[in-house]
Amino acid sequence: MNVVVVGGGLAAANAVAELRSAGSTGDIVLVAGEQHLPYERPPLSKGLLLGSAEPDSVFVHPQEWYDEQGIEVRTGTVVTGIDLDRSHVLVGDDELPYDRLLLATGATPRHLPAADAAAEEGATVLHLRTLDDALALKERLQGRIAIIGAGWIGLEVASAARQAGAEVTVLEAAPLPLQRVLGDELATVFADLHREHGVDLRLGVSVAGVEHVDGEVVVHVEGSDPVVADLLVVAVGVTPDDSLAAGAGLTVDNGIHVDARLRAIDPHVYAAGDVANHDHPVLGTRVRVEHWDTAIQQGRHAARVMLGHDEPYTRLPYFFTDQYDLGMEYVGHVGRDGYDDLVVRGDLAGRNGSVLWLRGDRVLAGMHLNDWDAIGPLRAVVGGEATAAVRDPSVPLADLG
Repeated sequence: MNVVVVGGGLAAANAVAELRSAGSTGDIVLVAGEQHLPYERPPLSKGLLLGSAEPDSVFVHPQEWYDEQGIEVRTGTVVTGIDLDRSHVLVGDDELPYDRLLLATGATPRHLPAADAAAEEGATVLHLRTLDDALALKERLQGRIAIIGAGWIGLEVASAARQAGAEVTVLEAAPLPLQRVLGDELATVFADLHREHGVDLRLGVSVAGVEHVDGEVVVHVEGSDPVVADLLVVAVGVTPDDSLAAGAGLTVDNGIHVDARLRAIDPHVYAAGDVANHDHPVLGTRVRVEHWDTAIQQGRHAARVMLGHDEPYTRLPYFFTDQYDLGMEYVGHVGRDGYDDLVVRGDLAGRNGSVLWLRGDRVLAGMHLNDWDAIGPLRAVVGGEATAAVRDPSVPLADLG
């Protein structure tokens, strides 16, 4: 069985590793658009920016490993099309035949036209998605930094910039950072955290324009004074890179639609990671997850399904963040219908404890703050029944699993 993997991130790297470890002996070709070997993205907004991780540490495997495993890696190579009828991937004038194809094309940062126009005029405007982006940003973590967007990336950049001594202003349209993901109570924890560390956090604001004036970036804000900075970081989310799949006739809508086993509508094509819009059998809805753990586990699972494994992918979404002295892990998925109860164990104000999101009789999601023994018990209860013990914050989390 010959396999072609399109993508240069964690999903791709873990898929090819799983194929070989599970006994696949056919040709494997990994096609990566960037010039780098596949690498991990979490350090880009964490350790790499903070200076606690070296650039070489982000790579999943060295070149020697791919050579030893007989895996061909083509970096700096753009796939221009997929011929589903002939089972070929098009790379310029070259054709790569496949028996199985994995699309792990990831996502691309959303842009703001006004910021792009200012950049063309000479303003320093950056996005954070690639290793090259992170290295460019690390060299500029000083002076005055404006960040548009208070999601995970925006807040992690703000944390690294403040710890590097920069003046930081964060502009966010929502009333609270991470409000859609965490809800008001937990979002307030993150707002307070950043303000305590000197971030000028401006919430519920609308950016009216961006200009390049005398070597500075000027961000105009409706109803208030403009923000003047040396650097603007645009962190307003990402868009799944599903254009290749769409061009081939696969079903796409907020990513590539795959079934419970990560298979696209073509039985020889799979998707994993940020680009996969997965019909999750446990959550009972489609989810597209842009986090480290999902990329790893879906890449491995897709490889096993290619080799005859028939179990659905049931792992719940998981992510983590480190900001200043706060570390957290989150497992589960609240979804669009929201939650109707929040159970807090410990001290949110002191940033030590755990939280469960409930709807009806189900536990939708769980998160801990600086309680590193909690993730196991959280995994045990999330997705299960919201019993009286689960709802009682006096019952220790460890006693619920």
